Amino acid sequence: MLQQEAGHTERELLASFERTSEEWFSLEEFQRLMRSGRQLRIKYGVDVTAPFLHLGHAVNLWMMRKMQDLGHKVIFLIGDFTTTIGDPTGRNKLRPIIPPEEIEANAQAFIAQARMVLRFDDQHLLEIRRNSEWYKDMPVQELLRLLSMITHSRLIVRDMFQLRLKQGLDIHMHELLYPVLQGYDSFALDSDLTIIGSDQLFNELMGRFYQEHLGQSPQVVITTKITPGIDGKAKQSKSLGNYIGLGHSPRDKFGRAMKLPDSLIVTYFEIYTDIPMIDVEEIGQRVEQEPMQCKLRLAYEIVKRYHGKEVAEQEFFWFQETFSARQTPEDIPEMTLERGIQTPLELLKLFFNGQKSNRELRRLCEQGGVSRNEEVLRQPEQMLELCDGDVFHVGKRTWFRVRVSGN
Repeated sequence: MLQQEAGHTERELLASFERTSEEWFSLEEFQRLMRSGRQLRIKYGVDVTAPFLHLGHAVNLWMMRKMQDLGHKVIFLIGDFTTTIGDPTGRNKLRPIIPPEEIEANAQAFIAQARMVLRFDDQHLLEIRRNSEWYKDMPVQELLRLLSMITHSRLIVRDMFQLRLKQGLDIHMHELLYPVLQGYDSFALDSDLTIIGSDQLFNELMGRFYQEHLGQSPQVVITTKITPGIDGKAKQSKSLGNYIGLGHSPRDKFGRAMKLPDSLIVTYFEIYTDIPMIDVEEIGQRVEQEPMQCKLRLAYEIVKRYHGKEVAEQEFFWFQETFSARQTPEDIPEMTLERGIQTPLELLKLFFNGQKSNRELRRLCEQGGVSRNEEVLRQPEQMLELCDGDVFHVGKRTWFRVRVSGN
């Protein structure tokens, strides 16, 4: 029997999940599962088109981690077969097909990020699977049998398919089949529970459908809350750059949290930290008067959750010293160059090494976001004679020092 002390664990878990959950399919089924006393199987399926996890994804991971801590098992499902199709979620055009070696590299990057939350150290609590196990050799007759259970009208009602129809865009047959394949994954894994973003609800309800029709108990589906990104607008997205990534360094996590609009501070405390709700409510009462102090606490708590208390304290003090006292940090990177003349644009291109576009670097200069030894450089093409020890400040949080070879 797993640890269930007179319903006490269940009540605590439900209170914790209430902070971050949106919808349950269904709560009563979840409660029955928790009272069954058996180890539950929690499906965590990932499309490894791109190895990228942010705080929004981590909400689901932390809920699964709580289930692991109670003795339940997460089935980490790498969609290596379905990734070759490409999930049409949120897409208005066909996804490119990526090669197997890239899929495997992306899968390993996913695992490295998920390790920051999930327990990978105990095989009793985590199992890694790939859906090519059952799809690679599935007979055509079996696939046709699965398809015969689903009507075209059931699939075409999906919101992104309806949007494409309205826009006069194509829907490819293999994209229509994606929800079928993701749904069947739940049956193949004998999943009891899955915790997802609301954009995956259609696919996971398809999982319930197949489990019921193939003789299994349907999995419970919990959807989680989605917040705007750190720009206060669209949800967190790599393409928009408005996210806090699990792969970001502690310093980047701290700095990105400090960009958050004041109106989202309380929401981020509730969804992305684990401090008691009574503390969140107290912060909500003083956020209007002390937004900066509240935001500093938020950035500290986010870094602490992923990197530990000691690292969070270091980043807190670094940020305070650097931005409150407007000091240049001591531990800035250095770049060694030959003696000579460079333009700010050439220098920045060397330093960022393709991470920022020429257009973005030009705009930084022209808007006064680049300085040398505290002298603003607004002309991207002006000629600079470099001196050993020159300190360049780019944007709000980036510094580097130039070392001239031969000195």
